[in-house]
Amino acid sequence: MPEQLKNLFFTQESISHLANSIQRKYHGFDKNKFINEVFDESFEEKELKQRMRHVTIVLKDNLPNDYEEAVKILMTIAPEITGFDSMCLPDFVEMYGLDYWDLSFEALEVFTKCCSSEFAVRPFIVKDTDKAMKQMSLFAENKNHHVRRLASEGCRPMLPWAMALPVFKKDPGRIIPILEKLKNDDSDYVRKSVANNLNDISKNQPDLVLDICEKWQGESERTDWIVKQACRTMLKSGNKRAMLLFGFANPDNINVNNLKASNNKPSIGDEITFSFDLEVNSKSEKKVRLEYIVHYVKKNNKISPKVFQIKEATFKPGVYVIKKKQIFENVSTRMHSPGVHVIEIKVNGEVKNTIKIDLK
Repeated sequence: MPEQLKNLFFTQESISHLANSIQRKYHGFDKNKFINEVFDESFEEKELKQRMRHVTIVLKDNLPNDYEEAVKILMTIAPEITGFDSMCLPDFVEMYGLDYWDLSFEALEVFTKCCSSEFAVRPFIVKDTDKAMKQMSLFAENKNHHVRRLASEGCRPMLPWAMALPVFKKDPGRIIPILEKLKNDDSDYVRKSVANNLNDISKNQPDLVLDICEKWQGESERTDWIVKQACRTMLKSGNKRAMLLFGFANPDNINVNNLKASNNKPSIGDEITFSFDLEVNSKSEKKVRLEYIVHYVKKNNKISPKVFQIKEATFKPGVYVIKKKQIFENVSTRMHSPGVHVIEIKVNGEVKNTIKIDLK
């Protein structure tokens, strides 16, 4: 059984390292008291993010009461703290620094270089959006790629595991100038964040993102990569305009025939193979995006569809045999339930054939 993620961080070793680093910079710090308070009787029951917040609170109780003095101590030790353990540093700013705007943003700039301040910056955006986005725009011009990434990642409308930014779900206009600054960034790390931000925006404002992608496409190899990644959710959902952007035209003259499975009644844990004939009836070659959707049956009998890509390729007129494996093994991210699972084959966003699998 793999080690639980929560047990890999905020360990006795890493907390002792944090305590030693602080004690070297702040001689009034009681290392043993801090460690004992971190590993109190409730620690083992806490999940990973709860442990992070707990460490943040214990830091507050053991550092100087003055926020400015406390956060400056943490800024000096930041380069010594790595991995998820360092997330308690920007979390300290999120918890206690909202009334110290300039110093807090200075601290977040320092902390994001050793971990990430993408979560901690969001309460500042909620509190004063205009003021925060002016600072994010400055971050987008920073020499350090971690800080530039924060400019994009911190204002993603739907950043996973983070505070929502409903103002940007409704109107993401203030994000776009930052993404424009970063679209040709030297760092893959930064450009990936730009693409993810646009992908977030596309879930509520698809036409806005498509307007941007149509403008950026062909500008450079870097923007072309961003455009493809930014459109991934729209492509999975079969958005026609997104399909046309990448040359996936109307599939009326493309058929999926002879869809069959190696086993129509597998058991949980089994692997099956399904196959079909892809028939291209056009007079010229066609660019094709092939996907399949598994409509999983959940424990409550609700249906949970998931899209899987088979391939993107250019096909000349003719018939092609396509085969794909599907595993119904339980994993941490998906537990299977018995019932009739539907598999659909999609061509350029349109469902062309369907098969039922009765999972036992």
